[in-house]
Order: sequence, then C-alpha cells, then structure tokens
Amino acid sequence: MGSATREALAASKQVLDATGSVDLTVAAELFQVGRIVGDSLQLRSLLHDSAIPAATKSAIVERVFGAGTGETTRSLVTALVTSRWSTAEDLLEGIEDLALRASAVATGDQASIASELFAFGRVVSSDAQLELALGTKLGRPEAKGVLVSRLLDDKASPATVTILSALVQQPRGRRIGELLRHAARVVADQKGQTVATVTSATPLGEQQLERLRSALSASYGRNLTINEVVDRAVIGGLRIQVADDVIDGSISTRLGELRRQLAG
Repeated sequence: MGSATREALAASKQVLDATGSVDLTVAAELFQVGRIVGDSLQLRSLLHDSAIPAATKSAIVERVFGAGTGETTRSLVTALVTSRWSTAEDLLEGIEDLALRASAVATGDQASIASELFAFGRVVSSDAQLELALGTKLGRPEAKGVLVSRLLDDKASPATVTILSALVQQPRGRRIGELLRHAARVVADQKGQTVATVTSATPLGEQQLERLRSALSASYGRNLTINEVVDRAVIGGLRIQVADDVIDGSISTRLGELRRQLAG
C-alpha cells in the first residue's frame, strides 16, 4: 500500500467520523458504488486520475450516482475520489473500506458484527458446497447476495447481512475467508479495537479468555475482540493471531519443529 493510499484512507475515515448521520442505507449505497466503479475500468480510471480537477470529479459523481444514492453517500464518495490514491485498485479498496466503516457506525455495536463475520466464516469453511457456491466465479453476483440473505435471515444483524451480501458480490479475487477476516479487522478498527484469533484444542473458560484479552490489550495498546477457534489438531497450547502477528505456542507446532530438528 502506497503512502498516498494510506493518507487517503485516513482522510476518508475522518470524513466519515465527522458526518452527522450515517445509517445502513448509506453503507449499502457505498457498497453499490463500489460494484459500479469495479465494473467500469473507464469510470475507475477517471475517478483515480489525479490530473482531473476535483470539481470535475464531483460532477462525475453527481452524474453517475445522483439518481441511485442519497446526498450523504455522494458527499462521502466525492471526498474519496478527490483524494489521491496510489492506484485505481486502491481507490476501489477505499470505497469498500468506507462502506465497512459506515456499516459499523450505523449500528454502534462493531464487536458484534466482527464476531458474526467470524462465525459465518467458520460455517462456510466447514461446508465445501457452500464455500463453492459463494466463491465460484461462474455464478451471478446478485444470486450470491440473495443466498447470503436467505442463510442469515433472522440469524445475524442487518449490518452483518449487508456486509456479507456485498462482499460475496465483489470479492476482487479474494477467497471468502480472506474477505471476512479483512472485514472484521476494519469493523473492529472503527471502534479502536483489534481482532485476535485464538486457536486451542479445547474451549477456553471465560476467565481464561478475559485474562488473555487483558494481556493482549496491554501488549498492543488497544482493546481486543477475541474470536475463539477450537481445533483438536493443535493438541495443546495456544495459537494467537493478531493482524499479521502470529504467536504459536501450540504443542503440534512444537512437535513439528522437533521432527524437523531430528530430521536434520
């Protein structure tokens, strides 16, 4: 990620935080904008081109999205496209990032969304047919969105359904697991939190989880949301992943290292 994109992402978050009223309609419209921009190389190039004046880009946003989005959405999109982005693909990522953050702001309960995204990812990874149905490049994007909505009807928050329906329609080359992990990180970050995935052979007790959460929060300097994975294959110990950091104290990993040392 280039420095221009990092600055643009930070600026878009500031604009969202300063926006008075954001609801799920805004989030859904932002996802829709992302799909339209993603489907049009010409539009994506125009909105990314730093040589085009901001006023012209604002006019393009009004012309293309004026009939299908509200004023708040268009204002946020205009702020995005008038920033500088390292690449046109980064601009597309920025629209998705803002839509995820808007979903979180609209509900006010980001931790719940992150947990629901994680839980859905576990369900998909355990069902090969469902993973294929959502991940195939052959199916119609709209049909995938409808499938997610039907699967999660009355089982997840409206914000989670909005996010999942949008992501499966525009995966941008990412597998479903990667999609959901990224979305959970962005949603948690909107509340100043970080997602930690803890894998153990048996379920951890509430006190253990709380001690672990406190220790990790102190180490990373911010609150953490813990997603727990039970995997008998680790045998014992814990495997902890926070963003790109991995702390692997599982017995299975230590046995693997021992085998490699013995093999020479």
